[in-house]
Amino acid sequence: MTTTVTSAVAPAPTARSTRRWLALSVLALAQFLVVLDASIVNIALPVLGAQLGMDTAALAWVITAYVLAFGGLLLLGGRLADRYGHRRIFLIGTAGFVAASALAGLSFTSEMLLAARALQGASAALLAPAALALLTHLFPETGERTKALGVWGGVAGIGSAAGVLLGGVLTATLGWQSVFFVNVPIGAIVLVTIPLLITRDAPAARGKLDIPGAATITGALVAAVGALSAIEQVGLTHPLTIGLAAAATVLGFAFVLIERRAAEPLVPLGVFRNRNLTVGNVVMLLIGAAMVALFFALSVYMQAVLGYDALTTGLTQLPLAGALVIVAGVVPAVIARIGTKTTLIGSLVLLAGGLVWLSFAPADAQFITDILGPSILIGIGMGGAFVTTTQLSVDGVEGGESGLAGGLVNTSQQIGGALGLAVLGTVAALRTETLLDAGVAAPEAVTSGFSWLFLGTAVVAVIAAIAAGLAREH
Repeated sequence: MTTTVTSAVAPAPTARSTRRWLALSVLALAQFLVVLDASIVNIALPVLGAQLGMDTAALAWVITAYVLAFGGLLLLGGRLADRYGHRRIFLIGTAGFVAASALAGLSFTSEMLLAARALQGASAALLAPAALALLTHLFPETGERTKALGVWGGVAGIGSAAGVLLGGVLTATLGWQSVFFVNVPIGAIVLVTIPLLITRDAPAARGKLDIPGAATITGALVAAVGALSAIEQVGLTHPLTIGLAAAATVLGFAFVLIERRAAEPLVPLGVFRNRNLTVGNVVMLLIGAAMVALFFALSVYMQAVLGYDALTTGLTQLPLAGALVIVAGVVPAVIARIGTKTTLIGSLVLLAGGLVWLSFAPADAQFITDILGPSILIGIGMGGAFVTTTQLSVDGVEGGESGLAGGLVNTSQQIGGALGLAVLGTVAALRTETLLDAGVAAPEAVTSGFSWLFLGTAVVAVIAAIAAGLAREH
């Protein structure tokens, strides 16, 4: 009799586990859309601009409109998920993202496109932190959660690299509209399957939403991202840059004062007493800075200097993405063996080494001899760093604040990306301009500028490794 009962109930945990991993796959698919959208649009910009009559300054806003809304609303999105239910906010964000993508693809004026891009960013700000919160609920055990974050990191790596490749293929074959329409069927799959795989979670019973805190932090983040974007477009000393930076500072101080006095703050400042969460967010900010600057520079270097077309440029980034994905799957076993902190520091050191190696690539570089090796090393370091940093950022976070934790780590990545591109992009541009003024040929001058950028990203990775040393090992 005992054997019969055991046999009858044994499949239940397996079925439950299978359902969890299926749910994770769909959540990762949604995250893939968010990461993909950050890079897939870049390749389509020239064709898009020609058809909609947008000049270079207007085209920059196709990217900026998305980044401002996404980065500015992430903390609010995470808190809304904690308050009203993670699954509910995730589905609302996904539905909004699908609708905005369709609207962008149907755009026949620049104003319509920019509005759609802002709606995409706002929807992603709901989707991304809620998705990470759902992951932490699905996998509460540390070991299983680390494996799940390995999948998460692999998908993020695929999305970052696939954007360039898919952007080139889709634009060349189906037109610029297809880079937006591709989100629609994928998003529809997510919307249909998530309610079947994840039960509705109970929202936290709380009082009024912290409206003053939400308004000030959203304004501060929008102003900060806007200031960093303005550095690239109009320079560091332009009144617009200075004004936005001042607004970000004032609003940031106001937010801290409000949160210290609020009965139910949007971001309880005590959450930063969690050392690993704080360290994880600092490291994620630095990784975001390195990643965005790197992928931008690689794309421009390969096309403007080496003469690759968009499709070839995308294909050359597949080894980096492949290494990232493979390592992301292996990292959980490495963490179990040597610990999170050691794994993170080692990954960041490998990332820095690959970036230094890449900085030696000449103006007439050959892919096999000059780029392939450092690309693989960068992919290995980035894969390990992304998974372990995300793990740190949600370490010890209670269920009622998991959306907040997801919002924080995503905000850190977005702000870091804007900061890295603004600062390191400016360094590269100044180096190139100096050499051009000295009579150096354009290919060599541009290559030297990007060499400085790659070295700068290596320095950022080393600083991140030092910061990671402050984490508490379990």
